[in-house]
Amino acid sequence: MPANGNAESSTNYVCATGSNDCHILVVETEQKKLYELYNATQAGSAFTALGGFIWDLTKQYPANLRGDQCTSADAAGFPIAALLPTSDEVATGTLRHALRFILPNASMRAGVYVHPATHAGGPSSADPNAPPYGVRFRLKASVSEAAFNASEKVIIHAMKTYGMLLSDGGNIALTFADDRLSNTTWAALGVTASSFTSLAVTDFEVVALGTPIAVTNICVRNP
Repeated sequence: MPANGNAESSTNYVCATGSNDCHILVVETEQKKLYELYNATQAGSAFTALGGFIWDLTKQYPANLRGDQCTSADAAGFPIAALLPTSDEVATGTLRHALRFILPNASMRAGVYVHPATHAGGPSSADPNAPPYGVRFRLKASVSEAAFNASEKVIIHAMKTYGMLLSDGGNIALTFADDRLSNTTWAALGVTASSFTSLAVTDFEVVALGTPIAVTNICVRNP
């Protein structure tokens, strides 16, 4: 593990009490690989995790990523790091990728997912119109940006251009990368946990819903 790193919600690699996800994301630049751990912690010199996943950064993944019915550190089967905005990215003035977003499992359509997701956590809504894991929402072009500062507008523009992919179950809709080791902090950018709370569900539109795929949890890995 890299020196001075930390698990999600912690200042070191020990999973904080009361935190369930405790993700650890590591980019190995020489190997050109992304390592993502779920529910990871350190005890002495040993590390344990409930899940470990490797992404090849030289590979052009197909529409079903690592394989249908295959999970990742995100319940939808996505690489988390690829969808997390970083403070350094936002500081450049341009964010060039989709974001991940989260809804309670009770608000997501049960038993299915859509590509580019390859898996679903525990969605439980019986409403056939509930959003499935993997659906892409895009912020409508007509949504006013007047209330947002310059850094917040960078994220708003990404939402309008690339949208957001439904990635996991939980109660915090948007999650951004830790800035502890970044050159720029979120505080310096004026981006906070409440920056986007004024956005409403009706401010978004669905982009290419895709064909629902029944969840079997029988992972078939791509080569």
